[in-house]
Amino acid sequence: MLVTADNRVAGYYTLSANIILAEDLPAETVKKLKWPRYPELPATLIGRLACDRAFRGQGIGELLLLDAVRRALKASAEVASLAVVVDAKDEEARRFYAKYGFLSFPDERNRLYLPMKTIEELFSNE
Repeated sequence: MLVTADNRVAGYYTLSANIILAEDLPAETVKKLKWPRYPELPATLIGRLACDRAFRGQGIGELLLLDAVRRALKASAEVASLAVVVDAKDEEARRFYAKYGFLSFPDERNRLYLPMKTIEELFSNE
């Protein structure tokens, strides 16, 4: 949660454990996986990421998203996670996530994922 100096909630997100069905991923992605051939793959879900309308356009969404994927990466060292998954509520939200490299599932345009390998590369200099 991101709170202002005067205790106003500017934005928040939630993270939880989730699964991705291997059959829902593109075939070429599944072929590249170094995971055993399980039908269910561990993932981290951003259940909700939102920012107060009064703070829109100030980069808070980006800040929250980066914090969420950074935390997911750190947690994946202890609890396996192949990717971070989001369910975009509309086309605007889908474009927001796509701008940061999230990929749509082939059969669900507004369900997107960001491979943990991509997240690792993003934070490799830290």
